Amino acid sequence: MQQPTETLVRRLAQAAIIGASLAPALVYLATGYSGARQLVLDDANTQRIRATSVISQGPDTWMYVSERLADQIEQVRHKSSHTEIIDAQGVMVLELGQECDTSACISESAPLLDFGKRVGTLTVKFDLTPMLSLALAIGLGGLAIGILLLSLLDRHVIRRLEKIREANLELAFYDPLTGLPNRRLLLDRLDHAVVASKRSGEYGAVMILDLDNFKVLNDSQGHDAGDRLLIAVGQRIRLFLRQEDTVSRLGGDEFVIIVESLGGSETYAAARAEAVAEKIRRSFVQPFAVSSAADAYHTTPSIGVTLFRGTDVSIDALLKQADVALYQAKDAGRDSIRFFNPEMQAAIDYRANLEMALRKGLEQGEFQLYYQPKVDVDGAITGAEALLRWRPRGRPQVSPAHFIPLAEESGLIVQIGNWVLDTACAQLKSWESGPFGHLTISINVSTRQFMQDDFVDQICRSILKHNINPARLQLELTESVVADKIDLIIDRMQRIRRLGIGFSLDDFGTGYSSLTYLKKLPLDLIKIDQSFVRDLMTDPNDAAIVTAIIAMSRSLGFDVIAEGVETESQRDFLKESGCLNYQGYLFGKPMPIGEFVQQALQRQTPSAPLSTTGKRVQERRPCTVNDKGL
Repeated sequence: MQQPTETLVRRLAQAAIIGASLAPALVYLATGYSGARQLVLDDANTQRIRATSVISQGPDTWMYVSERLADQIEQVRHKSSHTEIIDAQGVMVLELGQECDTSACISESAPLLDFGKRVGTLTVKFDLTPMLSLALAIGLGGLAIGILLLSLLDRHVIRRLEKIREANLELAFYDPLTGLPNRRLLLDRLDHAVVASKRSGEYGAVMILDLDNFKVLNDSQGHDAGDRLLIAVGQRIRLFLRQEDTVSRLGGDEFVIIVESLGGSETYAAARAEAVAEKIRRSFVQPFAVSSAADAYHTTPSIGVTLFRGTDVSIDALLKQADVALYQAKDAGRDSIRFFNPEMQAAIDYRANLEMALRKGLEQGEFQLYYQPKVDVDGAITGAEALLRWRPRGRPQVSPAHFIPLAEESGLIVQIGNWVLDTACAQLKSWESGPFGHLTISINVSTRQFMQDDFVDQICRSILKHNINPARLQLELTESVVADKIDLIIDRMQRIRRLGIGFSLDDFGTGYSSLTYLKKLPLDLIKIDQSFVRDLMTDPNDAAIVTAIIAMSRSLGFDVIAEGVETESQRDFLKESGCLNYQGYLFGKPMPIGEFVQQALQRQTPSAPLSTTGKRVQERRPCTVNDKGL
């Protein structure tokens, strides 16, 4: 819709074109009239001065007139009431004895003298009719040209500009895929809704809807199918909203819904908002047609809802609250609706503050490696697992269960993992010439860190930097690391193993264990998860699982170590079952390096320099950064 200012400008432009078209006629008319008027006055004045006689006796005589008229006279006609003087073009240039008899002329009178005696009156007049006709013709022609120009301007300029303007408005305020309002228009409408709610005293609601597992559709059927789903979802949501409500696409698979005028009671407004959200959620039971070649696609939504009334909460805060509720809906198992509450916000704020502190802690060196001993069947320490600890300055130590998942989500785990790798290599170097030169150190590697393109180069850099024997370093992978892209994982593991570094599979039995991929992996060691060891002596199922893991590992040629060993009876059972390596509180908890060294000195240590608990590295290649042959 055009704005009043734009309409006024357009009208002024049209008036300017019409005025410019009529200007030549008006100029001609004004200058012609002025010139004619001046000629009449000149003739009359000249006649006053020079008229000294009047000849009226004969038909061929005429009065004395100015020299200008004398040069133009072609014919003199005497009539009963007046005398006409005609020029060569047949136009009467002078009329005697009669006033101007038409409104389309101008005239001026002068006395006729006979040797100074007034004997009559001379009337000088100029007929304006030809000039007016010509001016009218010029004006009509100019008007026609102006209308033509306006038509051409409207067709080729104004309409084109309007289309460009409409297209710009679409780009500026509407999502190009779904045609729904985009973030800019959403914020404007939400601002109006908040102001209106303050004026009316009624509650409104902001909802954020996110499609569950949308990435699966994109990956399986392509982005075109994903785009068609987004369009269909936007259309379906609008079916359950009123004219005054708004549905917007923020981006990706997120939609924001503004529902206004829900009533003055918070309880009633919440019930109405939930009813709207539930109708939308239930509508997803009907599948969406996203491809002519495939069956209809089923998906579910997760919806976060927050209420507002007045301007006590900012627009950004409202969207943040709805987003917090959305994540609660996701955590609740998806395909659900959740309302925002302060406890949710507190949890989100804690997470945000923890992430900031985590970054700061990485910069300021607040992390420390603790070492938990690994022992053989004789109780001699064969190595240690390096476990990360975070001790923020001036605050209590943060549990790894809290900050490790956050580091994974935020991507900080890559930087932290590189620090762990470098620190462990430095520790191995410090042991090289002492009594612990045979000990190994194992470090945990996250999925995100392992999948970095430069991970192998990072290992080489640390090995070269500290000049260590790579056989003393072990990498512990969880089943989640090796569960996806198995061929890529195996290739990368083989490249690393050729450096002399060993691999162990951590927490075996708790994830997606598969003998199919297990027999392909270049592993050295299987770690039995502590959840099976904990109830080993009381739960026959756990005992059976542990026995099976030991037998299977030995048959595949893997060494086995049990985690979480806390009692002698657990150790004895494991020993009898064929597991000869242990880790747990029975032999030592995770401890700073100083305590670990003191405990290691008290135990007898083996002398054979093994790369893992039972395998020597064969055909170890020198480490070279960016070695494409690895």
